[in-house]
Amino acid sequence: MNYKENALCYDDYRRLRESVGWHNYARAQTENALSRSLYTVVAEDANQVVGMGRLIGDGLYYLIIDIVVQPDYQQKGIGSKMIDMLVNFVDKETPVGGRSSIQLIAVKGKEPFYEKKGFKIIPHEFCGPGMRKIICK
Repeated sequence: MNYKENALCYDDYRRLRESVGWHNYARAQTENALSRSLYTVVAEDANQVVGMGRLIGDGLYYLIIDIVVQPDYQQKGIGSKMIDMLVNFVDKETPVGGRSSIQLIAVKGKEPFYEKKGFKIIPHEFCGPGMRKIICK
């Protein structure tokens, strides 16, 4: 597996979201959002992008978004490696003596994966059946 930084493009973004049943946004809107990402990672196998993750934020607060691994590549440590890369980016950007908050919103059922990576669940009254939960590190 090859991991690349800041190489996420629209076509791979769209295809990966579709692979897990997520809806896509308009192309222009998506390209604008991708260009504003602080940091992106992609996992590549045989020159095909099979995983992605994005980080957005302002230097104090960061949000990990769009963590997607193509279904036939799941359970192989790809998502874990991408999370590590995103968190390491924040660690490097945080000055000595400073602190940062990293948050994400997990699809219901994926919380244990993020808890293993050191994230904590923030209970939320609107997280009913099928809803996502906010998770913070």
